[in-house]
Amino acid sequence: MTKQTILGRVAQLARANLNALLDQAEDPQKMIDQLIRDYTDNIAEAEEAVAGTIGSLRLMEQDHAEDVAAAAEWGGKARAASRKADELRTAGSAAEADRFDNLARIALGRQLQSEQEAATAAPAIAAQNEVVGKLRSGLDQMKEKLNQLQGRRDELVARSRSAHAQNQLLDAIKSVDVLDPTSELGRFEDKVRREEARAAGRQELAASSLDAQFESLDALSDTAEIDARLARLKTGAA
Repeated sequence: MTKQTILGRVAQLARANLNALLDQAEDPQKMIDQLIRDYTDNIAEAEEAVAGTIGSLRLMEQDHAEDVAAAAEWGGKARAASRKADELRTAGSAAEADRFDNLARIALGRQLQSEQEAATAAPAIAAQNEVVGKLRSGLDQMKEKLNQLQGRRDELVARSRSAHAQNQLLDAIKSVDVLDPTSELGRFEDKVRREEARAAGRQELAASSLDAQFESLDALSDTAEIDARLARLKTGAA
């Protein structure tokens, strides 16, 4: 993974609008669980990549420091060789003085080379420092988002459990609501009323049947009385 890819991925995740994502999700809890897994995986990958980037930066800084130190060291050697050359030339040893001046030139060449290398590395180090700063900032934001996700998940699960408990309680209350015709007690009451109505109907039917029997008995008595009176008429009895 290149540092550009790392930086882009970190920035993308750091800018993610969690509320918008959750609002669009059909199942927010599953969405949060998936986001937590994604963030955790990407944070681990990014941390590994950032650690490598920081390691490369530290090597660049170490090389730069060595170039700066080498430039200073070669500068010191050039001055020492030049002074020695001046002393020898004053003492009349021109050949020896020239040799030390040559050494001074060599040292100055090495100093220049080290300074150029240090100067070349400086912008790259500055750019790498900027990248590392952005990566660290992005990682901090990703970790904060992860904490938010975990908090939202806990909140969502708690709300879901609370809603489930409330629904269970409402179902329990509904089952004992005698005014609700769909409740268990309501249905049982309807059953009892139907049984009572059927018993009343049977009693009414039995009563009507008994009345009919007595009415038949009364009718027989009337017929007997009529027959008796007819017989008396025929015999001339009053």
